[in-house]
Amino acid sequence: MLIKKNKTRAALIALLALGSAAAWPRVASAETVLRIGMTAADIPRTLGQPDQGFEGNRFTGLTMYDALTGWDLSSADKPSVVIPGLATEWKVDDADKTKWTFKLRPGVTFHDGSPFNADAVVWNVEKVLKQDAPQFDASQVGVTASRMPTLASAKKIDDMTVELTTKEPDSFLPINLTNLFMASPAKWQHFYDKAEGADAKAKSQAAWTAFAKDAAGTGPWKMASFTPRERLELVKNASYWDKARVPKVDKMVLLPMPEANARTAALLSGQVDWVEAPAPDALPELKQRGFKLYANEQPHVWPWQFSRIEGSAWNDIRVRKAANLCVDRDGLKDGLLAGLMVPATGTFEPGHPWRGKPSFEIKYDKAAAQKLMQEAGFGPAKKLTVKIQTSASGSGQMQPLPMNEYLQQALAECYFDVKLDVIEWNTLFTNWRRGAKDPSANGSNATNVTYAAMDPFFALVRFLQSSMAPPVSNNWGFINDPKFDELVKKARQTFDPAARDAALAELHAASVDDAAFLYVAHDVGPRAMSPKVTGVVQPKSWFIDFSLVSMN
Repeated sequence: MLIKKNKTRAALIALLALGSAAAWPRVASAETVLRIGMTAADIPRTLGQPDQGFEGNRFTGLTMYDALTGWDLSSADKPSVVIPGLATEWKVDDADKTKWTFKLRPGVTFHDGSPFNADAVVWNVEKVLKQDAPQFDASQVGVTASRMPTLASAKKIDDMTVELTTKEPDSFLPINLTNLFMASPAKWQHFYDKAEGADAKAKSQAAWTAFAKDAAGTGPWKMASFTPRERLELVKNASYWDKARVPKVDKMVLLPMPEANARTAALLSGQVDWVEAPAPDALPELKQRGFKLYANEQPHVWPWQFSRIEGSAWNDIRVRKAANLCVDRDGLKDGLLAGLMVPATGTFEPGHPWRGKPSFEIKYDKAAAQKLMQEAGFGPAKKLTVKIQTSASGSGQMQPLPMNEYLQQALAECYFDVKLDVIEWNTLFTNWRRGAKDPSANGSNATNVTYAAMDPFFALVRFLQSSMAPPVSNNWGFINDPKFDELVKKARQTFDPAARDAALAELHAASVDDAAFLYVAHDVGPRAMSPKVTGVVQPKSWFIDFSLVSMN
């Protein structure tokens, strides 16, 4: 299959490299600084619950903030697992599986010097769950509550103990809590007391706006300066509670660079030290010039998520299976992406405990795909028009526009006429929570938003359970299958790890057999950086620990 290469990359890189360096951060030679070009078009929100998908969590969540639980990002070889964070231990109640007790880490302070304790945990839970709480912020709900949909309330037991209650028994809760970052209640209250507004709600909004410009969490990095759409400067928190993770560089500068060629040009010209997702066709040049490249398979899927509302072309399973059989994933990997992907045959690949034994084999079989489409009533003279909403960049989106153009060409050979609706990444991510029925879908019957597969809820439940349809969570296409619902309930209410894994494997196999998605790729999180950058550990995760990084 012929894929149009970007012939202007070299010219663009040369042009961008001529840009004035005066626009980029300058620092004293005694200060070590790490400058990173992100794929985001803007700085992810800094007020405690980031937007921009997991790129937001990576850069403005896990840096400035901590959660009760966290991810082990110390190994490039072992799967990243949940570990204690601001909670040192937790346990579900033996008699009532909706109640959990979390013991908190003593001696932790926020960046403003105020103490972290049970009151702070309750305050942070209520900022997204309790609508009549003074600190409730509706803008933080969508990126938080949808990731922990069963959490109902928090109660202080003593200064270092909290009880969390869920709406139903939910063995996934400790994993979900990695997404609830702890912001300083004292810092917010300071801004609230000074805020002007017609009522308490207006004052609360003003306080959060001020907090975002001068944030305080408990994380290893502290906010130094913030210029929206331009840059965020973070400095190391020398008094961070985990001494092994006190940052090794003095400052980290985050720069939005949504275009792959622009990121690559900035790296080659020395304007940044590190870029996420470099342009694939620039890899030989980067290697030749001594830049370091990192990649590792992530728990991640690059899919098309189908609309299943009335009238959708994807309601026919023959059409869904045909699309999955019509894509040459190895060709995509070896050609366009220069090896920087793993072909996807489901959310999980063979060997994963949640893989199961699907009977539908996802592979490249164009003849079988064409036959299925003909059985569904389509052919060379009658093509099926489908419309896909995607972005030009974004967290985990890899190279979304050229990849979708590849699919557009591939599916054309199986009697699909693919239309692309390309929008800005954060807008696409917001639309993801609104669903296929919302006007924001713009007539699309599929959406291309990559998703994390680190935990059962993120990987399966939020897409397959009927009650996770918008606005609750990310069942964008309104899948409504009683079999999926029953398997979700079985897995969620199973607290024995081996039995839970078996239930999840059954759910995953059922989703593959249903061709619930067009499964295309797993990302490998490619990064390119200056040889001056050392100490990098690229884990099997969406996230990475910047605290370990040094600058020579």
